[in-house]
Amino acid sequence: QALFKIASISKLYIAAAAAKLANNQRLSLDDTLGDSLPELAGRIEYADQITLRMLLQHRSGIPNFTDDEGFSWSNPPAETSGYLALVLDDPADFKPDTRYRYSNTNYLLIGMILDKALGYDHQRYIHNEILIPLGLTHTYGSLSQVDLEEVASGYDFQHAADLKELDYTSPGGTMVATAADVGIFLRALNDGSLLNKDEQAVY
Repeated sequence: QALFKIASISKLYIAAAAAKLANNQRLSLDDTLGDSLPELAGRIEYADQITLRMLLQHRSGIPNFTDDEGFSWSNPPAETSGYLALVLDDPADFKPDTRYRYSNTNYLLIGMILDKALGYDHQRYIHNEILIPLGLTHTYGSLSQVDLEEVASGYDFQHAADLKELDYTSPGGTMVATAADVGIFLRALNDGSLLNKDEQAVY
């Protein structure tokens, strides 16, 4: 019954939310980053070619902010803008849709796109459209929503710190849940009970 930081498992919830919104035509997987977030058009290389689909599939070529020498796991930025600043104006790792490379920056940007399309925090949408229908009462959008006493510890031995105490905002990596809730979500994602047939086809 212990809670734990589910880290990048959070990306699956965001991808499911994106599939639902795309199926409902609230957004398009073919929209470019430049169209969705025009303020980044001159700050991210190939923003006019990178689509939401490429972001979801890690085929954008945008550098991974956790690989930047300025990033610290034990002292991460407190806000989304701080993570994004680490890669702005950096050259792309490759041209869009020519390769696959995992990048946390992709899902940070997807979170921003979802927020803009919805007009509110995408975690609220995930709560209403995914967590409530599945009865996931022990899944949360961030560490700030739970009692730290109920969260399993995760240690950074280099800095002798318990990482569970670090609360930060970075879409795709901040959710907290029990192992049981994660199991229910993963089964539902794979057996078709979370997404309808059309949503599953998009996913």
